[in-house]
Amino acid sequence: MIDFDFSNNAQPEKGSLLISEPFLTDDYFARSVIYLCDHNEDGSYGFVLNKFIETNLTEIVEDFPEIDFKVSIGGPVDTSNLFYVHDFGGQLENSLSISNGLFIGGSFDNVKGILNTSPTKAEGIRFFFGYSGWEKDQLNEELEGKSWIVVNGIKKETILDTKNDRLWKDIMSRLGGKFKVMSQFPKNPSDN
Repeated sequence: MIDFDFSNNAQPEKGSLLISEPFLTDDYFARSVIYLCDHNEDGSYGFVLNKFIETNLTEIVEDFPEIDFKVSIGGPVDTSNLFYVHDFGGQLENSLSISNGLFIGGSFDNVKGILNTSPTKAEGIRFFFGYSGWEKDQLNEELEGKSWIVVNGIKKETILDTKNDRLWKDIMSRLGGKFKVMSQFPKNPSDN
């Protein structure tokens, strides 16, 4: 059996992507891509970008604009709450900067108002139920255990895109070399 080195030299930071290694056995995080919204000495959190629910927000949120959003399952923590990442910046009161022109949270009433007045701005926001979180040193331990590949410098358009059903495979392939080879591995090695 060939022993692949899943590590890379990138360090996690706000705005990084965490790409699960191809053989991660955790059913929830298998082949997942996580947008890291914060990473510090107290812990880390982010949102899974490539898992979705089949329900539209208008079915769940009262008075929400009639816009067809593909809603993500951000992670297994706090799944009864709705979170959002956007590029609205200062247009949303109380939003917090992540990096690269992206923000998290802010006034939900402002979100509804912006989308009611300018439906085309829907391309600048993503919604998530739940989030993925790590306690102090937990993510670093998982990185040492080679569960994740860190990717920095991703454009905000990639983060906001909900149409790419091949995100994990595409990013692994773009990394080239051994990662491109790993992107072709079947989910179940016995399928080979």
